Amino acid sequence: MKNILIIEDDEFLRGLIGKKLSSEGYGIISSVDGEDGVKKAKEEKPDLILLDLVLPSIDGFEVLSKLKADPLASKIPVIILSNLSQRSDIDKGVKLGASDYIIKAQFTPEEIVEKVKAIIK
Repeated sequence: MKNILIIEDDEFLRGLIGKKLSSEGYGIISSVDGEDGVKKAKEEKPDLILLDLVLPSIDGFEVLSKLKADPLASKIPVIILSNLSQRSDIDKGVKLGASDYIIKAQFTPEEIVEKVKAIIK
C-alpha cells in the first residue's frame, strides 16, 4: 500500500482529502503543522506528501526546504496544495522542488487523487 502524508491545518479539508485517498486504497498519515509534518515525513517515509503552505509553526515553503535538504526525505514527491495562487508563490514552490502545485479552490478531491496517481504510479 502506498502512503500519503497530508500536511494540512484545515481539519475539514484534511479529512475530505484523506477519505477520498483512502477509498482509493492509499494509507493516510496526517499532520496539522509544519514541524510535525517534517518529523512525520522523516519517520514514516511516505510515498508522496500533500503540503499546504499556510501552516502553524513553520510554513509550507520552510517544510519543503527542510525535506529537500534531508538526504532521506529529499526523494519523496511533494504536491503543494494551497490557496496561494500568485505566480511568485507557484514559482517558489516549484523552485524548492515541488512536483506539482494545486490551487485548492480550483480542484475537486477527485482531481487531486488523479494528480497523486499520476505522480506515484
